[in-house]
Amino acid sequence: MSAVQPNSASLTPTSGLARALTQANLLTAAQVDVVSKKTQIEKTPFIDGLLQSGFINARDLATFCSDVFGYPLLDLSLINESLIPEKLVDPKLMQAQRMIAIAKKGNKVSLALSDPTNNSALDQVKFQTGLGVDIIIVQHDALVKLLDRLGKTSEQTLADIAGDDFELEFKEEDLNQAAADTQATEIDDAPVVKFLQKMLVDAINMGASDLHFEPFEKFYRIRFRVDGELKEIAQPPLAIKEKLASRIKVISKLDISEKRIPQDGRMKLQLSASKSIDFRVSTLPTLFGEKIVMRILDGSQAQMGIDALGYDPDHKAILLDAIQRPYGMVLVTGPTGSGKTVSLYTCLNVINKPGINISTAEDPAEINLPGVNQVNVNDKAGLTFAAALKSFLRQDPDVIMVGEIRDLETADIAIKAAQTGHMVFSTLHTNDAPATLTRLMNMGVAPFNIASSVILITAQRLARRLCTCKKPVDVLDEVLLQAGFKDDDLDGTWKPYGPVGCERCSGGGYKGRVGIYQLMPISESIERIILASGSAMEIEEQAQREGIRNLRQSGLLKVKQGLTSLEEVLGCTNE
Repeated sequence: MSAVQPNSASLTPTSGLARALTQANLLTAAQVDVVSKKTQIEKTPFIDGLLQSGFINARDLATFCSDVFGYPLLDLSLINESLIPEKLVDPKLMQAQRMIAIAKKGNKVSLALSDPTNNSALDQVKFQTGLGVDIIIVQHDALVKLLDRLGKTSEQTLADIAGDDFELEFKEEDLNQAAADTQATEIDDAPVVKFLQKMLVDAINMGASDLHFEPFEKFYRIRFRVDGELKEIAQPPLAIKEKLASRIKVISKLDISEKRIPQDGRMKLQLSASKSIDFRVSTLPTLFGEKIVMRILDGSQAQMGIDALGYDPDHKAILLDAIQRPYGMVLVTGPTGSGKTVSLYTCLNVINKPGINISTAEDPAEINLPGVNQVNVNDKAGLTFAAALKSFLRQDPDVIMVGEIRDLETADIAIKAAQTGHMVFSTLHTNDAPATLTRLMNMGVAPFNIASSVILITAQRLARRLCTCKKPVDVLDEVLLQAGFKDDDLDGTWKPYGPVGCERCSGGGYKGRVGIYQLMPISESIERIILASGSAMEIEEQAQREGIRNLRQSGLLKVKQGLTSLEEVLGCTNE
């Protein structure tokens, strides 16, 4: 940023500030002469030379000015920079005269400055704005730093955040399309491109699952969801929101001219010859611009295997037995973000062999699975889950996966497929395994059809995994018992662990996540309850009699194993 010449009035040896300090015996005539000569040579304001000389510090000078001239003293650290008016006073004038217009009240503007004797600056503000002036004294060093931040351009700020140069390789067809669209719309701003690349690389390195780009009235915020929790990463200049949104939409093959309705798209980053990352992109018009959420779809997650998902040995045996049966229905349930899709993909990978025909209907397909026929549903075009299922049954399938059972029609077709010699996988949004059965009944599925088709229901949650820096913590037995542990569990052979924080986990104490599962095979006793249209509570009681652990009990087992903390389990499970 080019410097603007300070007003000559502030360079005179006999400035009002110098006279006031001399009269108060805080400066001698000789000291004033030294500072004046220095500032005349360097063409800087008297106050700068004064503070550089060390004759007085910024804090004492601000206190002196407030006391002698009778103006209020303000700590600039208490000011919300995003609320400072941008165009109330000419930014060039504020930079030149070392002052900041911090508010407008009625017919007066509040000016923060460090030299109240700079009458020339005050006159210029009055002339330019037509307003009166209320003077507020601030420390000169804090004022200069704030002026420097406010004076930076959006490009400079983005460059500071982005750091060193680097390049990401987009998928070839995306690059060609992006280049053409970028040229046409003039959004190929190098700082914006570089900043976006920085955010994508940081998100991948941090193990984030989602990136949120959020515009608000006074600021722009970027957050990452890491291990299930949103963390604020950056607040770039508000002025870049349109360019950043356009850049993301171009690469994701979205319509950059359409800002009134939500849009969905995808993009792919080629990190190396053997490693690529897909992003699912969703835009949403908000009051102050388009909010964009990017979901990171790492195909390697589906290749991790069942052991990496955190299944206990007995749960693993139950799951493998169920998915390798010739027909039936396996349902996975849990809230959004609980890892249902990864679990289903992992199961498909286990049974994905040349002799098996697997078809999936998803909205949309998140991870590419070689050897699996994946279909994206498209409600607008009439390709619903139900329509896709009907087509699958004419495609000689062995295994069918339905992304989600949302309505009675989809549920009926899926159940009929399970009854006619096909293995069917799907998801539902319910709190636990027993509630899934009653949810199907409430949707209108006949109890007989449920009992004769569903062979296993697994409910799951994701809890943050303790980092290796964890340490044992002392927890009262009463608290452990209240959480759900039994008296037999408190035998003194183990202690719960808690988070500590280190460089590996960025001080949070947690790194990664571990699954908490409730696996409920449909036994004959549970079938009888279903046929009698029993409640979820009756099914839960029978499951407990059969030794099936609920989500809380499975979570407490993870606490006992030292994989996660008691607080995590209590936070993500109900009892």
